[in-house]
Amino acid sequence: MRRSAFFLRFIGIGVLFHLYVGVRLIPAAPVGMPLKVLAAALLVASLVLIPLGMMARNIEPQSLADRLAWFGLTALGFFSSLLLLTFARDLLLFAVHLVDWLRGAPIGSPALVAYSALAVPLLAVLSSAIGFYNARRRAPVVSVDVPIDGLPAALDGFTIVQISDIHVGPTIKRHYVERIVAAVNGLAPDVIAVTGDVVDGAVPNLADHTRPLGQLSARHGAFLVTGNHEYYSGADKWIAEFRRLGLNVLLNQHVVLDHDGARAVIAGVTDYGAGSFDPAHQSDPAKAISGAPADATVRVLLAHQPRSATAAAEAGFTLQLSGHTHGGQFLPWNFFVRLQQPFVAGLVKFKGLWVYTSRGTGYWGPPKRLGAPSEITRVRLVTPAVQDVRG
Repeated sequence: MRRSAFFLRFIGIGVLFHLYVGVRLIPAAPVGMPLKVLAAALLVASLVLIPLGMMARNIEPQSLADRLAWFGLTALGFFSSLLLLTFARDLLLFAVHLVDWLRGAPIGSPALVAYSALAVPLLAVLSSAIGFYNARRRAPVVSVDVPIDGLPAALDGFTIVQISDIHVGPTIKRHYVERIVAAVNGLAPDVIAVTGDVVDGAVPNLADHTRPLGQLSARHGAFLVTGNHEYYSGADKWIAEFRRLGLNVLLNQHVVLDHDGARAVIAGVTDYGAGSFDPAHQSDPAKAISGAPADATVRVLLAHQPRSATAAAEAGFTLQLSGHTHGGQFLPWNFFVRLQQPFVAGLVKFKGLWVYTSRGTGYWGPPKRLGAPSEITRVRLVTPAVQDVRG
């Protein structure tokens, strides 16, 4: 019932936003009536396709669901830019009109009104095309050096390759995952960290598309923690599937690695909000590190959401690797992420704890990334004397 009410509100807001864009742009655009009618028809199509794309995972058959998701989510990405640019145009026109009024000049420029109405959809198309390319290309490798005080000599240069937020689902399939796995394996890491939100859908629909993850190869293995989307998609079944693929799933647990005579702890917690889905999965960094040997001073926590950092710092971790934020994925969402998470992207020091937040290796929802590129992150532990942090 709550979901239905939310969806109806979402559609209602969508109708108002589409009306706003149509009223502000179509009458003012310097084009003929046939193009104005076409523009109105495209807005109506967008209004229909966006909710269909968002609910596509509940539609059968799967092939139809995937097509609707492609059309609807692409339309959502385009309309987000169109709406933002329309609002920016109105702010520009208001500023120009205000300046004209203060100068005592005739208010408004017909040419500016007309050609800005034409520029907005053209810019929306351009930004969406660039965003689509950024989302669909294989994520580039980002190298980050993390300086650790008192780092054992054997661990100097210890490499963790992190992937996060792949979101295998309606628009991300097996080939996309295969390219990620090939790039990760090509880095020959000591450890692979998969920090949640691997999937968006049920095991029967997506198992074939996640199968390449079983080919991830690192000296000490690949470790995975759950993200919030695993809980939306049936976490217990996905945990069993990930383990079947050979991934080491850490549910408030840790392992001790022996690396050339030095010991390091790799721990993982369930998603920050997992307890609301299953009380047995309540996220607990202190529990994850409990019983770790005192001489293993390098303690790395895999935690899907950056806001696990407070508890991680209190538990005595050295480094936390997180994702979840997507770096905002595309404007204007990067500004809203800060309302929920303490960190959006990159490496920061927090209460003695290093926290690295990945912008994600895939994308969620619209196939679009703008101003927040995806990444495969190569994290290297180094002594402070050779500190080199790159983003």
